[in-house]
Parts: sequence; structure tokens; C-alpha cells
Amino acid sequence: MSTNDYIIRLEKEEDYRNVENLVREAFWNVYRPGCSEHYVIHTLRNDPAFVRELDFVMEQGGKLIGQNLFMKTIIEADDGRVIPVLTMGPIGIIPELKRKGYGKALLDYSLDKASKLGFGAVLFEGNIDFYGKSGFTYAREFGIRYHDLPEDEDSSFFLCKELIPGYLDDVIGVYQTPNGYYVKDEDVDEFDKDFPYKEKLKLPGQIFS
Repeated sequence: MSTNDYIIRLEKEEDYRNVENLVREAFWNVYRPGCSEHYVIHTLRNDPAFVRELDFVMEQGGKLIGQNLFMKTIIEADDGRVIPVLTMGPIGIIPELKRKGYGKALLDYSLDKASKLGFGAVLFEGNIDFYGKSGFTYAREFGIRYHDLPEDEDSSFFLCKELIPGYLDDVIGVYQTPNGYYVKDEDVDEFDKDFPYKEKLKLPGQIFS
């Protein structure tokens, strides 16, 4: 991968369906049979928490190869404060270019832009083996708990990165996932009918059945 063989820019309305198809290809049968991420993106664009200034696509030779987006959300601090933060994703790269550095390049670019816009921290669900390379660590190290997760449950999927150093220094509390990420299976299935048929498969390593 060369920094000269791609560009990263803001998503345009005419990109919407191509981006949804890209995300469908990137996530199909990864975490569950089929996927819901392409419908999630479709709904998030109309959510008040959606950050249009941080809605990015990656392009190579005129073809969309990746995307990332951010949503505003909050930490409900134990002392009663409400702390504004960001959450991120889905972030996707087309299957044939995964594990070649494009995902990290898009991630690092996105985080830099979020930092320059003045956002204090990003929290989301992801794999520390990948996201740790871009400065993420376990959210529990900041004293931030994942909503509805019992304290004795594994929270290693819940990650955090401060964009402003010290932003979470005196914050202990509960992170809230934006409601826009919760979609109904029947709505996903109906939306998916507008795309070419793909077989749903149960595969090893999937989180959801």
C-alpha cells in the first residue's frame, strides 16, 4: 500500500448505495450469517447524532474501497455529569484489500480529523489487536463501563481512545450506545432485498447466530 494510491474524502449523497454495498460485502457472514451493518449505515445518516463532518470514504482509482463514520454519544458519569464523546463505525474495507494497511490508514485519518474538530474521546466495540495499533486501549482502564454489562462479564471488546489528553481523567461512569445502532432483523431483511442475493452462512468465529 502506498499513500499515493488512495484518497480519503467526505461521503456524498451519490455515494450512499455504493457505500452500503461496500459495507455489505465487508461484513457479510463475518459476525453473523449475513449482516446488518449496511442497513445500520442507511439509518444512521438520518440520525441527529450523526457527524457529517466525520463521514468518510476511501477511494482508489475511482472505486470506493473503504468507509468510516462517527456518532455523538455520552458517558453518564457517576457524579451526575453527562460527558460528550464519540462512537465510531462500522468501519469497513472491501474484502480483497483487508489486512493490507488500508483500514489503519482510514482509521488514523478519521481520528485525526475528529481530534481537530475538538472531540474529546472515542469509545466503541472492537478488537484490541487491531485498534490498539492506533492508540485504543480497554475502556475499563479509564473507569468507563459498558451499559447493561454485568461487572463480572468480559469487557475486553469495549475500547477507548482519548483525543484530548486527560479528557477522561476525572470521569467514572457508563457509556451509552446511540439508539440508532439498534435495528430490527425484519427491517434488515426487507432492506437487503434491494441488493444482489448472497447466501447467509453460519461460520466459525461468528459472534451472533
